Amino acid sequence: MWVDIVMLANLAKEPAHGYELRQRVEKGLGTTLSNNSLYPTLRRFTEAGAVTRTPQAQRGRPTRHVYEITEVGVEMLHDMLAELPEDLAGDNAEFMARLAYFDRLTIAERLAVLEARTRAVLARAARTDEHIADVDQDSWTRIALDEVLSRSHAELRWLETLRVRATEPPLED
Repeated sequence: MWVDIVMLANLAKEPAHGYELRQRVEKGLGTTLSNNSLYPTLRRFTEAGAVTRTPQAQRGRPTRHVYEITEVGVEMLHDMLAELPEDLAGDNAEFMARLAYFDRLTIAERLAVLEARTRAVLARAARTDEHIADVDQDSWTRIALDEVLSRSHAELRWLETLRVRATEPPLED
C-alpha cells in the first residue's frame, strides 16, 4: 500500500510517463521500484479511475504513455494518507509514506496517524519487555532485544516531537 501512496503522491505533483515516475519514486524512497510493481499498479489505478493514461508519440521511438492523477485519485490518495490501519501501523514503510505527505492532511488526520503509530510502537516495546526477562543477560539475543527496546523508546520520543509539529496548520497548495 505504501507504494500506492508514493506513486499517487508523485502524480499529484505532476503527470509523468512510467520511467519518469519510477525515477521520482526511487529518488524519494532511496530504493528501487521494479517495472513488475510499477506498471501493474498504474494499470490498477487506471482501471479504478484514479489515473488517466494518455499516449504520447515520440519521434523515432515507441509511443510512451503519460499518467495523470484524477479527482478520484486525489481522493484515494487522501484516504490512504489519512488512515493507518492497526495491522499496518507497525510497518516502517507504511508510516513513513504517510509522514512524507503530512502536508496533505488536516491536523486531526495527522494526529490520528501518529496515534496509530504510537500504539504500534508501544505494543512492540511491551512485547520486547515480556521477552527480555527470559533471555540471558550476556547473550546476543539480549543485545538485539535491548536495541529493539532502545529504538522503540527513541521513536516514542520522536513521535512526540512530530505530534507538536503536526498541530501546525497544513500548507496551502
